[in-house]
Amino acid sequence: MTINFGCQGSTWVLDYDVEVDKMDQVMDDIENAGLVGVDVQITLLGKYQNEPKKLKEELDRRGLKLAALTIPHAFEGGYSSEKERTLENHFFEYLKHFPGAIMNVPSRSGENRNNLLQRQKEIIKGANDLGKRAYEEHGITTSMHPISYETSYWKYKEDYDVLFNGLDPKYMGYTPDAGHIAMGGMNAPEIIKEALPLIKHVHFKDVSKDLSWINMGEGSIDFKKCTEILINNGYEDWIILEDEIGETHSNISQVVKDLGNYAKQNLQPIIRK
Repeated sequence: MTINFGCQGSTWVLDYDVEVDKMDQVMDDIENAGLVGVDVQITLLGKYQNEPKKLKEELDRRGLKLAALTIPHAFEGGYSSEKERTLENHFFEYLKHFPGAIMNVPSRSGENRNNLLQRQKEIIKGANDLGKRAYEEHGITTSMHPISYETSYWKYKEDYDVLFNGLDPKYMGYTPDAGHIAMGGMNAPEIIKEALPLIKHVHFKDVSKDLSWINMGEGSIDFKKCTEILINNGYEDWIILEDEIGETHSNISQVVKDLGNYAKQNLQPIIRK
């Protein structure tokens, strides 16, 4: 496939642990925005939680595709917890109904950054083990998604160096999130270029120069350059747009439409060159 654009569920509900039956709105908003991909945290699946065939029917009816299911992990002690493993097993089978869709794996933040290197090594081990099991036993691609909150284990460049040196590219990919990269004081195009061999999935959201979340296209991130780097190096998967402050707006449907317009006006012309 060539690069296509979608939207992530955090635009509607930021907290990955809040369970809301949002999928119909998510699909309608994405369709109306002219986007084609859905990347959603599993807590938004609602009535489709155990109905992958019905979800596929609804996606097909709207001309959409499932790009990813997002399942955060802590990997305490270097392993998936019993709860995490139960979710993995369920959604490995679920994803088999959506060829090409991946399991996106955000790394949960802790209470602090104490014992940082130990926790980083544990997370990398757990992620690589998950990726190996997903690929070898189920044919599913997985991709690690660092976030930039204050107690994240993957906030700064030195953290990313540990991550990139530890992930096993045969089994576990990397999902660069341009906004979280910028929030850690890094340059998103540079990180994307450095991590190209690991990249399996991409998230774009914007950040201002003073490191505040902001609407797409109003901040400091050079998304055109990010896209050009991906294209010039053979990336042919999803770019997922999102708005970290989407749920604070009175009209989330318009926020998603604005994301679609941004992609149409600024990013799609680069892909069509």
